[in-house]
Amino acid sequence: MHEVKLGFKIKDYLSGSEIDATTYEDLRQDIVQMMVEKKGYPKDKIRSKVGIEFEIDNKKFFRTIDFVVYFKDLPVLVVIFCAGEIETYVRETLALARLIQGGPARFALVTDTQNFILCRAQDGEIISQRPYESFPSWQELLKLLEKTPLFSIEKQRKQKEERILYAMSQISCECRDSCNI
Repeated sequence: MHEVKLGFKIKDYLSGSEIDATTYEDLRQDIVQMMVEKKGYPKDKIRSKVGIEFEIDNKKFFRTIDFVVYFKDLPVLVVIFCAGEIETYVRETLALARLIQGGPARFALVTDTQNFILCRAQDGEIISQRPYESFPSWQELLKLLEKTPLFSIEKQRKQKEERILYAMSQISCECRDSCNI
């Protein structure tokens, strides 16, 4: 998903600092504000713009996750905003959840701010596909965590996830290797 800097700054909800306004940054800010103010997520448990570095054929690539929710210092939920059909971003979001440093995260969520899809990262099973207003609360996430064990991915599967992430990233952004937003 290609973005363009708009030439002005907006306030980041989590840090309070000024950040570049981009095509979709205001929507991301709305998502995290909703998570904290309406769904009860502790602000200090959410990190924004978390990077994932991966390697394909000895060449390094970088992808940014919109939001990662942590519990007991482990990533548990990866949240991605998309402009377009959310179903087309599920596989990429699952790869991000499986590859995040300190993870894998147990859940992957993709939203367009109209609807969301929440998946269990281990097997990709869709747990919930509902309107945005039904976004899982912090308490609902904690209950899901109780029922969903930690898992790990083996080296071969990790390499496959990296290839999937590379392919999906190349399809969704026309900048190819140089996009720095």
